[in-house]
Amino acid sequence: MHIHILGICGTFMGGLAALAREAGHKVTGCDAGVYPPMSDQLRALGIDLIEGFGADQLALQPDMFVIGNVVSRVRLPDGSPKFPLMEAILDAGLPYTSGPQWLAEHVLQGRHVLAVAGTHGKTTTTSMLAWILESAGQQPGFLIGGVPLNFGVSARLGAPRRPSPGSAPLGAAPLFVIEADEYDTAFFDKRSKFVHYRPRTAVLNNLEFDHADIFDNLAAIERQFHHLVRTVPPSGRVVVNGLEESLTRVLHTGCWSEVASFGEAVSDFSAEGDPQAFDVLHQGRKAARVEWALTGVHNQLNALAAIAAAHHVGVSPEQAATALATFQNVKRRMELRGTVNGVAVYDDFAHHPTALRTTLDGLRRSLGQGARILAVFEPRSNTMKLGAMKAQLPWALEPADLAFCHTAGLDWDAAQALAPLGVGPGLRAQTAADINTLVQQVTAAARPGDHIVCMSNGGFGGIHAKLLESLQNK
Repeated sequence: MHIHILGICGTFMGGLAALAREAGHKVTGCDAGVYPPMSDQLRALGIDLIEGFGADQLALQPDMFVIGNVVSRVRLPDGSPKFPLMEAILDAGLPYTSGPQWLAEHVLQGRHVLAVAGTHGKTTTTSMLAWILESAGQQPGFLIGGVPLNFGVSARLGAPRRPSPGSAPLGAAPLFVIEADEYDTAFFDKRSKFVHYRPRTAVLNNLEFDHADIFDNLAAIERQFHHLVRTVPPSGRVVVNGLEESLTRVLHTGCWSEVASFGEAVSDFSAEGDPQAFDVLHQGRKAARVEWALTGVHNQLNALAAIAAAHHVGVSPEQAATALATFQNVKRRMELRGTVNGVAVYDDFAHHPTALRTTLDGLRRSLGQGARILAVFEPRSNTMKLGAMKAQLPWALEPADLAFCHTAGLDWDAAQALAPLGVGPGLRAQTAADINTLVQQVTAAARPGDHIVCMSNGGFGGIHAKLLESLQNK
C-alpha cells in the first residue's frame, strides 16, 4: 500500500510513518516547514518529503491519504484554502483517513495494546512501560510522542508474536505500547485519538483541564476518558491514579473491566520512600524497590502506573523495578543541554502549569534549598496562549528563585499575571517579547551554581544554545 501523509513531521504522524515503512508500505508525506529532527529521521528511512500542501501532490496517486490533525478547512485572508491538497482530495472523492484510524486498522489489530493516557506524564510513562517490557524480553512495539533514550527511536513494530506468552488474555498476542492522546483525531473526526486504539490495558495517569482550544471544560475531557474506558474489554485492566477525583468520576460513569489503582496509601500499587529510592507495595506488601536517576513525586507515580500496567501482562513488580533502575528518561525531559561557568542549562517539555510546578518541585527536591533555580518558560500551547490558566502561573513557578517569561504571541498581559511574584529588573520575575532580550535577562541574573530550566512544548527559538553561548561570553 502507498500512503501519503499530510502533516508527516509531527511526532505522532512521523512515528506512524516509520511504522508503516517498517511494515513494508510505501510512504510519502508533506508538511509546512519540513523540519528536523523528524525530517532527518524520515529521510533516513527512505521516506520522500514534500514541502507544503500543494494540490499537485494528487499526482502521486497513493492508495490512501492519511490526514494529520494539523490539517483543516481554514481559509486564508484572501479566501484561498490553507490546505489546497485537502480540498483537492475532497473534490476528487479520493480515499482518506485519520492517522489514529489507519494505525488501528493496519498496526494495532491482533495486538495486546497498552495505552497510556493522562494530562501529564504520558510520554515518560509510555517510555517506562516500553522499557520494562523490553527488559522482560517481550520485545514490544511502541509509538511514543518523544524519543526515549533507552531506544533512540520514537516508534517500532516490535515482535510479531510475544517471545514469552503471559497469563493475561491473548497471552500470545504481541504487545504494543502507545501514548494515548486525548486531543481530537482530525478535522473530520472530533473524537479523542485514544478511542481508536482499543486497549486491553489502559492507564489513566491523571486528568486536568487542558486543550482549551477544543474542550469547553473539564467535564468534556472526562467524557472522552469515559469513552476510552468503554472500549476496554471485560478481560482488560484499567490502571487508574487513585489520587485524582476527576478519574474517580470517570470510573463512576461506568467501568466494565478489572481496575488496578495506584498512588493512594491504600491502593493496589503504592510507594513508600523518597521518589529517587522507594519501595513498591502491591496490595500492601513490599514487592520491589526502585532506585533510579529520576526525581519528583510525579515520576514516582508514573513508575507505579507503568509497573501496574506491566503486571497485567505478566511482568512482576520486581522485574519492572530492575528495568527502571536503567531507565534513561526521554529527550527534553529535564535534559541537561550543557554547563558553562558553573551554570547548568536544562531543556524540559513542561507547558501546563501543573507540569511546570512538578518539574520545578522535582528539581528542588534533588538540589535542596541551597541551589538557585531559574525558570525560563514559553506559554506556547493553545491553552496557555488563550490565557485559560494564567492565574495559576505564580503557583506553578513558586519553587523557582527567578522566573523569565517569553511573551511573544500572547493576547494577555504576562506581567500582570506574574505580579504576585514581583515583576521587573531585580525582582523575582521578568518578561520579554523576544528571545534575545530574554537571553540577556537570564544571563545577567545567572551566577555559578545556578540551574536554568527552559520549559516549552516547542523549539523555544533555540534558546538553550543561545543561553550557553551567552553564558560563555559573560
